[in-house]
Amino acid sequence: QVQVVESGGDLVQAGGSLRLSCTASGLTFADYGWGWFRQAPGKEREGVACVSWNFGTSGIFYSDSAKGRFTISQDNAKNTVSLQMNSLKPEDTAIYYCAARPECAPWAISLRSHTYNYWGQGTQVTVSS
Repeated sequence: QVQVVESGGDLVQAGGSLRLSCTASGLTFADYGWGWFRQAPGKEREGVACVSWNFGTSGIFYSDSAKGRFTISQDNAKNTVSLQMNSLKPEDTAIYYCAARPECAPWAISLRSHTYNYWGQGTQVTVSS
């Protein structure tokens, strides 16, 4: 049975940083691309970043809102994918989800949440102004 678990969400002031982590079991971690999505109240779930380890830097993608502020990384030895979030803004407030699909490319496809095979339950990030 596949389990995906996110952690690291918290309440933080604008301008602060958070590091989200996602661990998974029941699958071969390195065989998947790993994406982070977020969903704010009343809004659709949106893709934030994706990493496919076996494609090196060409397998990393960010949404426009994440570029320059967020960094995604994958540690296959620990079955963990992380999202380092800096310079947080109130509009980053959302539930953040981790999800797996075969690979991240093309990014336009990876932005579609229904293309992912496995999901975690999410972790709440709240950024106060």
